[in-house]
Amino acid sequence: MEKGKGQKSNSPDKSSDNRQVKGQNQSSRWKRTSPGKKEQVDFPVVGIGASAGGLEAFEKFFIRMPPDSGIAFVLIPHLDPTHASLLTDLMRRYTKMNVVEVKDGMKIEPNGVYVIPPNRVMSIQNGIFKLSKPEEPHGLRMPIDSFFRSLAEDCKEKAICIIFSGSGNDGTLGLKAISEAGGISMVQEPTTAQYDGMPKSAIGTGLADFILPAEKMPEQLRTYLKHVHPKKIRKAPVILDKDSALLRDIIMTLKMKTGHDFSLYKKSTIFRRIKRRMNIHDITNAALYLRYLQEHPDEVKVLLKEFLISVTSFFREPEAFDVLKKKILPMLLKNKPENYTIRVWVPGCATGEEVYSIAIILKEYIEELRRNFRIQIFGTDIDEDAITTARAGIYPSNISIDVDRERLRRFFVKEDTTYRIKKDIRETVIFAVQDVIRDAPFTRTDLISCRNLLIYFDTELQNKILPLFHYSLNPEGVLFLGFSESIGGHTNLFTTIDKKWKFFKYRKTAFSTTRAIMFHEPAVVHGAISVEAKPEARKTAETRIDELAQKILLKKLTPPCVIIDEEGDILYIHGKTGKYLEPARGRASLNISDMAREGLQVELLSTIHTIVSRKKDVVYEGLQVKTNGGVQTVNLTVKPIDEPEAKQKLFLVVFEDVPSIRQGKAGREKGKPGQKYDKRISALERELQYTKEKLKDTIEEQQAYVEELKSANEEMQSTNEELQSTNEELETSKEELQSVNEELVTVNSELQSKIDQLSRAESDMKNLLDNIKAGIIYLNGNLYINRFNMEATRVFNMIKTDIGRPIQHIASNLEYESFIADAEEVLDTLIPKKIEVHTKDKNWYLMQVIPYRTLENVIDGVVITFTDINAVKQAEEKERQQELNIIQTALKYVEGIIETVREPLMVLDSDLHVVSANQSFYKIFRVNKAETEGRLIYELGNRQWDIPELKELLEHILPENNFFENFKVTHNFPNIGEKTMLLNARRITYKGVGTQMILLAIEDITGQES
Repeated sequence: MEKGKGQKSNSPDKSSDNRQVKGQNQSSRWKRTSPGKKEQVDFPVVGIGASAGGLEAFEKFFIRMPPDSGIAFVLIPHLDPTHASLLTDLMRRYTKMNVVEVKDGMKIEPNGVYVIPPNRVMSIQNGIFKLSKPEEPHGLRMPIDSFFRSLAEDCKEKAICIIFSGSGNDGTLGLKAISEAGGISMVQEPTTAQYDGMPKSAIGTGLADFILPAEKMPEQLRTYLKHVHPKKIRKAPVILDKDSALLRDIIMTLKMKTGHDFSLYKKSTIFRRIKRRMNIHDITNAALYLRYLQEHPDEVKVLLKEFLISVTSFFREPEAFDVLKKKILPMLLKNKPENYTIRVWVPGCATGEEVYSIAIILKEYIEELRRNFRIQIFGTDIDEDAITTARAGIYPSNISIDVDRERLRRFFVKEDTTYRIKKDIRETVIFAVQDVIRDAPFTRTDLISCRNLLIYFDTELQNKILPLFHYSLNPEGVLFLGFSESIGGHTNLFTTIDKKWKFFKYRKTAFSTTRAIMFHEPAVVHGAISVEAKPEARKTAETRIDELAQKILLKKLTPPCVIIDEEGDILYIHGKTGKYLEPARGRASLNISDMAREGLQVELLSTIHTIVSRKKDVVYEGLQVKTNGGVQTVNLTVKPIDEPEAKQKLFLVVFEDVPSIRQGKAGREKGKPGQKYDKRISALERELQYTKEKLKDTIEEQQAYVEELKSANEEMQSTNEELQSTNEELETSKEELQSVNEELVTVNSELQSKIDQLSRAESDMKNLLDNIKAGIIYLNGNLYINRFNMEATRVFNMIKTDIGRPIQHIASNLEYESFIADAEEVLDTLIPKKIEVHTKDKNWYLMQVIPYRTLENVIDGVVITFTDINAVKQAEEKERQQELNIIQTALKYVEGIIETVREPLMVLDSDLHVVSANQSFYKIFRVNKAETEGRLIYELGNRQWDIPELKELLEHILPENNFFENFKVTHNFPNIGEKTMLLNARRITYKGVGTQMILLAIEDITGQES
């Protein structure tokens, strides 16, 4: 059974004890449950959340909702905070109910529709709306979650939530809160929603009661509310109560099918959850529901979820976490050494929010403390699905309601619409499935956080769990409970640190007692009462003897007497016994034989041994007891006490004085006969005196022997206690070993889960690498091979056993010598490289070398990919060949034109090499074709064209203007003489060909100048 979690509310005080009903004239629909407690709304309240696409769902829903249903509807759409809302006016078209925009302090009434205003956060308290300005930026607000949470707290089982179309996951946390409070939830069927983000997120919790199209929800809502309003709609009685046999049968059925026993959980909670499921299925008879449960395995799973209530949140009740950080942790870690491991156990951790919250608090405090402590937190729960979610550490973005932006930045990674716990926090936590009732606990813990779990257990189960927590804690350890929980009567195990936020400190107590309680045994081990239990037991015994003595003595008028046990120790004294008993010399003793005056010692000593075996009264008459300065005649009576209240063998010793016997006739004192016996009497008296002394010595010897026996017995008892202590230590070691074994099993379970995840990731990686059409090689920081795929073996001759070898040792098919240098350069500069390379068999690849980054953004090698670009290269070659063909065709075309021109012409390429010249050029300048074509223009002849003016024209003016005209040049050519020429040049580009050429025309004007 897991936790009902507190919510973050805009209300100033969440304690129900401090809430006061505002105003004196309350509606008749309110009812006061008890003095000092809040009043509750006596009609259903439906909160409807929607975002994009929600208007269409609103229309379909309210057109089919009757105006007199007795329900209040609250609409919380995502609104633009900068514009006035038109939703109120639009809704009046779809319903005859009163539609209003909420104002602060407005009271909710049935048969009304209430719309949240723009740019406001809304909550409800005691049926009164509370509005406040949002603190978060618009993109981070979760108005649906905020209202649903307050609705769950205020209306309990009368709260209903509906989630319509919308993107994101707003409303998911609020739905969980309403489910925990006993209300119901409806979610729009995702296939009917314009945007299915919010419906899918809500359905993913597993807590949605109805998944329907918007138009079918009103009918289902009215059907369900038949069970909420029995006054309006008559229904058959539910044959189910908290003590019924049917309830026990349902619990037994659940135990048989799931293995979980809820018989010691609070019947009221179980009762409410079963009734809720019956109402959802429209079943009014518990016997029918029991049959339904037995015939539908899916309902068993749902009912189990209902009982577990795995609902939680981050930093639930933030003030409690402030106390933990500022008060509890300094006390816990004050005297701890460096590298100490802080051990925390969170039983009933649900989906892990509480565990991660404590981990974050510990991390923050240790960083502030600047100490080197390690953190180890065990999160356990009975719900396997919840543990799976906790292990993943992925939560919806609406956790921003409970986690501030700074903590989100430091401890979470944003992934689309979710947040993932960072690795340094995740590694401090181990999650495991555990039943805290049956499984061994985690030991040697510094902190146990068990919040809102005990409230679901009955008193008997709480009395078993709390001693178990005490056993699990280290001395000075702390127990952290929920706001509504306490340690009950276990004040001998814990002391209170913070009464309001329920922090309790370990209190040292008798180990044997704690151990016995833990294993549900009485506090007696191997027939011996524990040492610390003796004073209390003795006090109880004294109280009983006092009552027993008064009962016996009141029956009749009794002379002075004492009550002794079978050892002769005095337990109770009645009347003045100073004439018969006196303190003995030496060590103080209450043994009656030691305290008896002379004349009583022998009789008392022998009587005690006699009466124990015979169990009959023993009477001695006329005993002469020496008192202070005289002799007193005493009758001594010892009788066993036969009363039902007596739990041990007790004896009553009564002392009764006897008056002195007066002398007889005077004649007896006179005459010879009396004198005859004087000597004989004296002898007998002397013999008697000697016998008494001898007997006294014998008694003393016997007493000494008894003392020795007592001493030996005490030694034996001491030895027995030591053996018992050793046995208890062995038991402790055994239990600790058992707990360590449980922890190892838990760690093994966690590791197995990680292995499964890694195996899955390995399979995904293998499939990806095998199916990708590119060679991939992973190298570590030393350029050793970590991984490669089959495509990469076409470039490097690698086999599986080459993993772990340097890449330099592997033969390569590349005709590229700078491969290693490129990899080292990328490692040094972290700048990726792209290079076109080819193998010996003329296969071309685009080689990319990029840094390998770990999840912690650490560079740990390089990744080299080889993408086959043969097709690209073939296309380029084909295009180049086409270009050459075009150029050749163009050249032939140009040559034909050039040959028809009478003036000298030359065609140059972009590098000023002669492509061709016409016959006029060859004739005028007296050169031939062989020594002209393909040569640089400046090198023609004997460098006769190495003319400075021509260089300036071709290399500077032409590139800027693309042409020049009528530039006069005079030059003295060898074997020709001086010539004056007009030069005309133009850059030409053939259509579709990127190569540029230059047409140079030469007009000889020698002799034409005036």
